[in-house]
Amino acid sequence: MASTTTENHSNIGTDDINEETQQQIPEKDSIVEKGGEKDMAPLPGGSIHRSSSRPQLDVSGAAIQGNFEEKDPTILLPNQSDDISHLALDIGGSLIKLIYFSRHADWQVDDRRKRKVKERLGVSNGNRRSFPILGGRLHFVKFETSKINECLDFIHSKQLHCGGIDSPRWPSDASQSENAVIKATGGGAYKFADLFKERLGVSIEKEDEMNCLVAGANFLLKAIRHEAFTHMEGHKEFVQIDQIDLFPYLLVNIGSGVSMIKVDGDGKFQRVSGTNVGGGTYWGLGRLLTKCHSFDELLELSQRGDNRTIDMLVGDIYGGMDYSKIGLSASTIASSFGKTISENKELEDYKPEDISLSLLRMISYNIGQIAYLNALRFGLKRIFFGGFFIRGHAYTMDTISFAVQFWSKGEAQAMFLRHEGFLGALGAFMSYEKHGLDDLMVHQLVERFPMGAPYIGGNVHGPPLGDLNEKISWMEKFVRKGTEITAPVPMAPPATTGLGGFEVPSSKGVLRPDASKLNVGVLHLVPSLEVFPLLADPKTYEPNTIDLSDHGELEYWFTVLSEHLSDLVDKAVASEGGTDDAKRRGDAFARAFSAHLARLMEEPAAYGKLGLANLLELREECLREFHFFDAYRTIKQRENEASLAVLPDLLMELDSLTEDMRLLTLIEGVLAANIFDWGSRACVDLYHKGTIIEIYRMSRKKMQRPWRASERKNNIREVDDFDAFKERMLGSGDRKPQPHKRALLFVDNSGADIVLGMLPLARELLRRGTEVVLVANSLPALNDVTAMELPDIVAEAAKHCDILRGAAEAGGLLVDAMSNIQDGHKKDTPSVPLMVVENGCGSPCIDFRQVSSELAAAAKDADLVILEGMGRSLHTNYNAKFKCDALKLAMVKNQRLAAKLVEGNIYDCVCRYEPAS
Repeated sequence: MASTTTENHSNIGTDDINEETQQQIPEKDSIVEKGGEKDMAPLPGGSIHRSSSRPQLDVSGAAIQGNFEEKDPTILLPNQSDDISHLALDIGGSLIKLIYFSRHADWQVDDRRKRKVKERLGVSNGNRRSFPILGGRLHFVKFETSKINECLDFIHSKQLHCGGIDSPRWPSDASQSENAVIKATGGGAYKFADLFKERLGVSIEKEDEMNCLVAGANFLLKAIRHEAFTHMEGHKEFVQIDQIDLFPYLLVNIGSGVSMIKVDGDGKFQRVSGTNVGGGTYWGLGRLLTKCHSFDELLELSQRGDNRTIDMLVGDIYGGMDYSKIGLSASTIASSFGKTISENKELEDYKPEDISLSLLRMISYNIGQIAYLNALRFGLKRIFFGGFFIRGHAYTMDTISFAVQFWSKGEAQAMFLRHEGFLGALGAFMSYEKHGLDDLMVHQLVERFPMGAPYIGGNVHGPPLGDLNEKISWMEKFVRKGTEITAPVPMAPPATTGLGGFEVPSSKGVLRPDASKLNVGVLHLVPSLEVFPLLADPKTYEPNTIDLSDHGELEYWFTVLSEHLSDLVDKAVASEGGTDDAKRRGDAFARAFSAHLARLMEEPAAYGKLGLANLLELREECLREFHFFDAYRTIKQRENEASLAVLPDLLMELDSLTEDMRLLTLIEGVLAANIFDWGSRACVDLYHKGTIIEIYRMSRKKMQRPWRASERKNNIREVDDFDAFKERMLGSGDRKPQPHKRALLFVDNSGADIVLGMLPLARELLRRGTEVVLVANSLPALNDVTAMELPDIVAEAAKHCDILRGAAEAGGLLVDAMSNIQDGHKKDTPSVPLMVVENGCGSPCIDFRQVSSELAAAAKDADLVILEGMGRSLHTNYNAKFKCDALKLAMVKNQRLAAKLVEGNIYDCVCRYEPAS
């Protein structure tokens, strides 16, 4: 398994590292969108123009291509002679925003077992669209316009103007790109057209800025789950937008001037207002009054400012009192710069930082007020603010938010966009006739953050890194020069700036100047992901049980992950033979993941809405980024072998029991075997106290019911629903219930957990006539078993059990193991099938909003879901509701989690049964 995975990632340097940089260069005065009086005449709405200048797609013979272990499959177009476009730009006066698409170069794996399961489940490789969504990645890159040659070098190095390095046409000669066209918007699309032709041999096709702006915003709000967020008094809160209720809304684009656009639908919009007092006003006046040399310098000054030395407040007029009769607090600004008229001071007597903050709030407050009045005028519920004036700056967003809340009396909220600077470039990308993004659903996009994200703070610059060695060298070089970035960041409650952000800033430079900015990751387009069809209410479903917006929870889990890091590195290096190369990669991984944690400690919302599941997945992605594809491979193999050796004795013991005692023993066995978890520090310590079988037997002996019950205000809170599950399975009295038609068993760890816990439970369900689908990870995570490993485990177990053997044959799991099965042991009676499907992820947790298409297909006939393990049933999905019966089983191997969820202790067990909703 590891070898095929490594092959899949062998060209990671040309596909995955484009967002990293070899040096950090700050942005300069990045006010790029046009606005002001010259733009204030209303523009008619119109649909975005779709160019046909690029080649059309030939979808004949289209099929899924790639290693089935890879969770991001590509749709192969065997008859396609040309490439769809890979590149679009928004070239502003200060910044160039570039969006490009990269595809995968995967290899076909002939997996007969998987094909048979997919045939049984009715999963085909066909596509329901008129043209395919290509599996791949959408990258967001920025360059300073003054350094446009670096942008051109980047495009050339990746051959984006020729379809990309991963294109079958690369390398190509000049004649092949003579007629190539790149879509671009912004003033630079006109200014630099000749330079693009001279350097790259491509023509620039100009797209209308407002068309692109609206198209980009519509896509992001519909396709990115946590794109929009509110920001009040230093606190970010992500907002889930219902696509059905998205339109109409007001889009406020704050560039040099301000445009306010009423958006009624895709391609339906109108500029209804604007103001010439915008980002250019702030930068222009700020430069005159403070002598700052860049927009960023002016913003940084404002963080240290005190506007009360310059602004006249309500309290200054009324002797420090509120004007409560009309709802004005003493801290409300009555007149921006008003205090300067009553003081005998000159400009040089005022601090530049105070001037910057006062100016920032004056402009932001008025933009927020005008925006709300326009929303009120048209009856709009939502107001989204974008443009590089905002730039993730906390004070700017606080002031705008306060203005909207104040004038609306709390009935309206200002919302901001994570990808605020890329709306135009994204809209330009979508202006290609066959861009492939129109029908993308939110569950088909996965955002990931590579190693450079915490260092560059969302500002991407520089040429791509060529290979893994260059990547590690970059990490080593950058960490030597910027060790303060990876140093522990003091944890403090979220800063508050007082009423609406109008008080003295509480932050005194503890964070980096760009710490409040939200990073933009790489969007992975995964067309095979679907929403789990058995969720009771997908709209309200939240996978994460632990709320990391709680400051104490955040600090605790960061500490847990940090303490586990050295052991994880040791296992990863050992899995690669302990070579010098593995040690170097292990060190680079540790540095990179520590940097991610430090970045998230200083700004928990930097990568979007943060849950424990996101942290755990980030760790696994970081391991894979440094080519550690299965850090616990040898440990898993050893534990599987030890467990399979004692399985026959366990099955004989189970078969000797009565029906009701056997069911209890099986559930006890699952809970006892779930103790084997290399992701838990407490369990790792246990491994030093005995063999795997000794620990399993010890755990079995300690099983005493009720597994978890506690008193809470005279109410008994039980997490032992075995009796209810037993009644559903066995009935009561003379009533014998119908067996479940199909059960989905979400398995957890390798070794005893799967072999001595979940497989015997699956066997019991099969014995009762229930089809069983074992659901496992698509990619390795810690010591979790994967879907690629399960068939071999089942084949070994089937050598000792007729029930498992017959079901595995019926489910296609023994296709490659038939030579090891004696014909005389086969039964003539048909068996219900035992199947294996992958879940679509590579994390200890699972998000049911994004599962594999084959799991979604398997779920359509399922009436029982069994979630096993802390990651899938406690860290996530503890509160999830399903349309079918659900059983959640786990041993709690973390004291804090035990106390929080079940008011118990470490090694307590959870057996939670919930009938169909």
